[in-house]
Amino acid sequence: MKIISLLNLKGGVAKSFSTVNIAYELWRRSYKVLLLDNDKQGNLSKAYQRYDPEKVAPITNLLCGNWQNPKELIQPTNYDGIDIVTANMSLFGAVWNLIKGETEDLAGKYKKLMEVINQEEENTADHHPFSGYDYCIIDNPPDISLNVINALAVTDEVIVPVKIDEDALEGLDIVAEQIEDAKALNPSLQLRGVLVTAYQNTDGEKAGLEWLEREWDNADSRLYRKYPILGMIRYSRKVAENSFLRKPIYEYSPCCSAAQDYKRFVTSYTGKER
Repeated sequence: MKIISLLNLKGGVAKSFSTVNIAYELWRRSYKVLLLDNDKQGNLSKAYQRYDPEKVAPITNLLCGNWQNPKELIQPTNYDGIDIVTANMSLFGAVWNLIKGETEDLAGKYKKLMEVINQEEENTADHHPFSGYDYCIIDNPPDISLNVINALAVTDEVIVPVKIDEDALEGLDIVAEQIEDAKALNPSLQLRGVLVTAYQNTDGEKAGLEWLEREWDNADSRLYRKYPILGMIRYSRKVAENSFLRKPIYEYSPCCSAAQDYKRFVTSYTGKER
C-alpha cells in the first residue's frame, strides 16, 4: 500500500478536491483506496457523504488510540473499493488534549492502523474487507499540527497542490522544510512534487509556472530538483457548480477541463490508463 499525503500550508488550494478526484481516478483503474480525512473541517468526508458532525470522528479515535479493530474506524463509501476514515471538529480538541496529556509516542498514532492493515494483507487468505488497499491518501489541513505529524510519519510521498500566485510559490520552501524535519520520524518520506490547481492561462500564472519550471531545471538554484511539476489542473466553472452535489467532478461533468486533467494526472502518476 502506497501512502500519499496531500499537503500545503496555504488553504484554498484544492487539497480536498484533489484528494476526492485522485481517489476516484485510482478507483476507476481498479485500485482499492483508503482515504484518511485528517482535516477537522471534514471536507473529504462530506464529499464522500460520510460526514457526521455529532459523534466523535473515527480519525479522532485513531489519533487518540481509542480503537481495537480497523472496522471501528474505516467506513465503506458509495464506491465499492474506496473506504474512508472520516473527520469532524472533534479532531481539533483531540490534538490539544494529546499535547497536554501525553509525552510518549505522540507521532506514532497512525502507524498502528497501517501495520494492522498490512499484517492482515499478509496473513489472511480470504482478505478482511479492510485490507488489500493499493493506495492510502491522506487529506491534511493547512498547518503542521500533531495530526499532520502523525500523517507524515506514515507517508511515502507528499504531493503539494498549488494555485499559482506569489504567496503560494514562496510557501513551497516552508513545506519542503517541514518535510525535511519529518524525515527524522520517517526517513523514507519524500516530496514527490507539485500539482498545479485551478490554472488559468493568464500572464501572471504563466510567469509563475515558468518560474517553477526554471527553478527545477536550474542546477545553480537552491530549489534545484525540489519541485517537479507532476500535473496541471485547469480552472473550470463546473468545479464550483459541483460543490453542492458531493460527487467527483468526472461524474458531474466528464468533459470539463478539470475532470480531464485529473484523469490525465492519475494516468501519468500510476502509468495506468483506464
